[in-house]
Amino acid sequence: MENQTKLYGKVIVKAKDILDFISQSPEFPTLNDISKNLDITKPTILKILNTLIYCGFVTKSVDDNRYHLGIKFLEYASNVTDTLEIKSATKPFLSKLRDITGETVNLGIVENKKVVLLDKIESPNSIKLVSKIGGTMNMYSSSMGKAILSVYPEKKFEDYLKTTKLEPLTENTITDPVKLKENIILTKNQGYALEKSENQKDIICVGFPIAKNGIILGAFSISAPQYRVDDEKLEEFINYGKETQLQILASL
Repeated sequence: MENQTKLYGKVIVKAKDILDFISQSPEFPTLNDISKNLDITKPTILKILNTLIYCGFVTKSVDDNRYHLGIKFLEYASNVTDTLEIKSATKPFLSKLRDITGETVNLGIVENKKVVLLDKIESPNSIKLVSKIGGTMNMYSSSMGKAILSVYPEKKFEDYLKTTKLEPLTENTITDPVKLKENIILTKNQGYALEKSENQKDIICVGFPIAKNGIILGAFSISAPQYRVDDEKLEEFINYGKETQLQILASL
């Protein structure tokens, strides 16, 4: 493989070559089949295969010692499919929301107790936001994160509070667990999360959870500079956001 010496972890690259061969073989290969077709010694291939089997990436037939891809890849594929589907399913509605409000609309999912920005539909009058696609935000300081926390089962929310250090990002970030809990209860009751300069100074966001049949799929938000959002404009964001939420849920 070209530039292999520049990569960190040659064993990982070799493991990928083995997995690629198994996946592309017309029939399930044996150790000899793999060894004959790859420039890797048979003892090394066997060690890597045994490790891949332990991790669930590969299985071996007991009767004929042939190797198959493991079910772990099905789990990964399912997660990727779910992520792509929620982005595709919400895009038309979030694009329309951006057009109606004239402000940036974001889509996020949860991973490792953080909000991962999955999509960002920019305002025509866009301002510089710290968030970027693929980047993460704290759940406790972002409107999408607080919206998701508001639909967590009580025990899951309590676990989040116990295991998360609430560090300030701005002077408005809620860092008191009691106050955060009160804020999340309010969010649950009103159906949306409001975040005023808690995640980024001078930015206001309104977040809405996307949850159906007890499954939390993510959240979306409207972000704007505070100077463009008076009480009337904020009320519009809330109403348009709730309408968009209902439309998304009806389409899922």
